[in-house]
Amino acid sequence: MGFREMNSKVIEATVAPGRPVYSQRGAMLAYKGEVSFTPNLQGGQGGVMSMIGRRIANEATPLMTVEGSGTVLFGHGGHHIQVIALTGDTLYVEADRLLAFEGSLRQGTMFMGAQGGVMGLVRGQVTGQGLFTTTLTGHGAVAVMAHGGVFEVPITPQRPVHVDPQAYVAHHGDVRNKLSTALGWRDMVGRGSGEAFQLELSGSGAVYVQASEEKL
Repeated sequence: MGFREMNSKVIEATVAPGRPVYSQRGAMLAYKGEVSFTPNLQGGQGGVMSMIGRRIANEATPLMTVEGSGTVLFGHGGHHIQVIALTGDTLYVEADRLLAFEGSLRQGTMFMGAQGGVMGLVRGQVTGQGLFTTTLTGHGAVAVMAHGGVFEVPITPQRPVHVDPQAYVAHHGDVRNKLSTALGWRDMVGRGSGEAFQLELSGSGAVYVQASEEKL
């Protein structure tokens, strides 16, 4: 794996010829070697559709393509960083929580309504999180950001997991999501998390949850 956790808020990424890294703009802290940084308007390996998805999701900042030979230290805003290793599966992650990922992974964009139906749309509109979620598929490392650290919660067919939507960071596996609420529609107006909403994740996999509801 080309990412090494230096501490809870900094990772070191190894860059080599033919092995680029994609990062969020402004995430580079320092680097060693012959390394270049170029704005990437094509959405990593996701191509134009990934770019369009990010634009619709109001993600105006392009990714940076990091190439060459050397090592780069990444961090952003003092946020806690979690490195996730993918071994052929797909990771679904909020775009604003994505710090960096290896170029061996293919990036795409998933419309939340495709998994959550109408409630997926409600989640995006009412909680303030995007209707689109970034997908990363293949073999490689991903670094995600969160407030107060990240913990992994297993999802099994017998035991769905309920998460505050604003604490959600990412998930992987054969998982479906839907938004539920214990309140009536009139009571939900103006409420974005906590007792008003629960994001239910069912199937087989895992969800990554941040230790705070604070938005990045």
